[in-house]
Amino acid sequence: MQYNPLVDTRSLYIHWPFCPYKCHFCPFVALASHDQFMERYHAALIEEIKQFAGTYKGTREIDTIFFGGGTPSTYPDDLLLDTFDTLKKIFSFSKHVEVSIEVNPGTVRAEQLAHWKELGINRLSIGVQSLKDQVLQKLNRLQSAAQVQDLLSKAPEHFENLSVDLILGLPDVSEDEWKALIEKVVAWPIKHVSVYFLTVHEDTPLYFKVTTNRVTLPSDDSMVRLYEWTVEKLAAHGFGRYELSNFAQPGFESRHNSAYWERVPYKAFGLGACSFDGTQRFQNEKNLMKYMEGVANKKDVIAFSESLTPDQIHLERLMLSLRRKKGVSWNDLFEYMPSNKHERVKQVVSRLKSQKMLSEMDGSLMLTTAGMVVENEIIAQLTP
Repeated sequence: MQYNPLVDTRSLYIHWPFCPYKCHFCPFVALASHDQFMERYHAALIEEIKQFAGTYKGTREIDTIFFGGGTPSTYPDDLLLDTFDTLKKIFSFSKHVEVSIEVNPGTVRAEQLAHWKELGINRLSIGVQSLKDQVLQKLNRLQSAAQVQDLLSKAPEHFENLSVDLILGLPDVSEDEWKALIEKVVAWPIKHVSVYFLTVHEDTPLYFKVTTNRVTLPSDDSMVRLYEWTVEKLAAHGFGRYELSNFAQPGFESRHNSAYWERVPYKAFGLGACSFDGTQRFQNEKNLMKYMEGVANKKDVIAFSESLTPDQIHLERLMLSLRRKKGVSWNDLFEYMPSNKHERVKQVVSRLKSQKMLSEMDGSLMLTTAGMVVENEIIAQLTP
């Protein structure tokens, strides 16, 4: 199954899998040991883009581009330049195109900032996570609090649109230390903050430490309290929450991420990259050698695809809407749902509102802070 070439695709995702980190919280297998394949991988990436262009019949104007995955800030300057040259030959960039790159403070050279700006990158997503050096070291993050501060002192010379990623719930970070971190964050020259709850994936070092009681994670109750405090603190400094984990100054909401949440089609290139054409999802080959050989031999490198059923589409819309500030309307909630179940769902909504798990405004339902912690359970109750 191939990505539908007739679907208009205005968002591109360029996946850069090479990463110098092997983080305890990340299930991704770092490809630092495969750096000798960097140029060969790049050649395959460019060829995949060109092969797609040969079949694509939709719009050629692009609204968002996101360079993400491993550590794109380690991408050699000449290869990044070649990527942009290729994209600009194939697509036209809209007047207000958003071009983001994920960066890790410990990998950014000062001269790269001007280079990225010249290429057309206009948004940096900076992986801060924590300012506690010993915590970063345990996570194998090759950065320090000093490097974060250094980057944030230089980046505003070139970029207005700066975003930072933080992780709430890391081991060995006390409530006072988290609050001190947020106090610093709101004083930084940034426009956007992402606050993610720590996710412990199976078969990672952190998972085994937690299961053997060598590491103790904060309780859910303490995480709810800290999250609520964080939401209020960020709001007081102009960062409005527009999605469960995302906060922005007015006008600086991530347009690329919003495209995901709106379920609009996007095309992704690279090893393990995932695409969506509106009704089907696709994932590229995750084996490096198979990916490079497949592209070289002009074979389809999509290793997995699925066509979404109406029920799956409804579930996705419900989940993504509830996570966002605008919430889900009653009409969208009842879409694809038999009318004989409407009354029961109304009763469930009434109960969840009385339990302070859901709130309603202007005919739309939204998760409260307490509801966000048990989001999956609430969605299950709303989809009988």
